[in-house]
Amino acid sequence: MTIKNRFSESDMKAFAPSEKVGIIATVTPAGLPHLSLLTSVMASTPTQMTIGEFCKGVSKDYLQQSRKAGFAILTLDKKLWRGKALWTHLKKEGPEYEVYNQQPMFRYNTYFGINTVHYLDLKETTEGAPLPLASIAASAILTKIAKGAAAQNAGAKALSPFGKNLFDRLDSLKFLSFIDDDGFPAVIPVIQCQACDENRLAFYPGAFGEELDRLKAGKTMAIFGLTMQMEDVLVRGVFRGYARRRGIRLGTLDIDWVYNSMPPNHGQIYPPLPLKAVVHF
Repeated sequence: MTIKNRFSESDMKAFAPSEKVGIIATVTPAGLPHLSLLTSVMASTPTQMTIGEFCKGVSKDYLQQSRKAGFAILTLDKKLWRGKALWTHLKKEGPEYEVYNQQPMFRYNTYFGINTVHYLDLKETTEGAPLPLASIAASAILTKIAKGAAAQNAGAKALSPFGKNLFDRLDSLKFLSFIDDDGFPAVIPVIQCQACDENRLAFYPGAFGEELDRLKAGKTMAIFGLTMQMEDVLVRGVFRGYARRRGIRLGTLDIDWVYNSMPPNHGQIYPPLPLKAVVHF
């Protein structure tokens, strides 16, 4: 995997359309990884990235607080870029603001446009490379065969039926994040990841195995799952390492937190929060 510190002209052109998957990893005030779908991510120069804000979520706050970000960009032709960047400032006007609001997705949207542009300095990026579809498919099949042996089926259920079904879908995308040794959140695709039950996720480390093999047991990680219909769910939990299940090497993550990042109502799902009475209208 080739690492570089600037985007090429072809990279910048590939990121320009709003029709892509943009995953941004941030760091919470507690030092935990958080993942968001932000398709507005672009490269404004070979060494600078921008994110257009049109919906307020916690990721923008985390971005400004820690400044450290990781990213994964997947284009419609199934090419993938990953890297790290450092938040520097935001603006509510300027050439990048105008570019965003001229895009069809925002220009003709009745309800919202881009209201703020966040700027990040690129620290490192991979070369754009095709998704390894064959190894992803093989890893997904092996995960499906072995995951039942890793099920616990005990205690409160972290995932709802919607969330479990989303992770079990073989056509959904999943990305894993953890805080790397340099303090930046790293992002690794784990498209083969599936739910063993409502409290545990599992994956065979075939696709992107070199990176997945370096994951350390006991470390808190986040996994973000989404469909092409832009349905998504974010979970966080403790990685339990690798063990053989039905003869297949399987990594597992025990879920202890679930978050809905879909607008219009972002918020924690699990553990459930107490209902609060509305007193101000």
